[in-house]
Amino acid sequence: MPMTAREIEDLIKDSFPEAKVTITDLAGDGNHWSAEVIDESFRGQNRVQQQRAVYAALKGKMDGPSGDLHALALTTKAPD
Repeated sequence: MPMTAREIEDLIKDSFPEAKVTITDLAGDGNHWSAEVIDESFRGQNRVQQQRAVYAALKGKMDGPSGDLHALALTTKAPD
């Protein structure tokens, strides 16, 4: 079953409670999402480290073809 924007945001916020999280349905189909996550904890980390941390927060929801979250374009950064 596809995930909602709120479910994705809640998973991310569980691990990054102070983050600014913006979720967008890219195709209007509830299966292709983008997420922008801005959090102070990313300061000093490279993008791969930041994105791995966010994917870990999704708790396996993107694992394989049977995952609840089909596609997520991810942008991460520390606040300006």
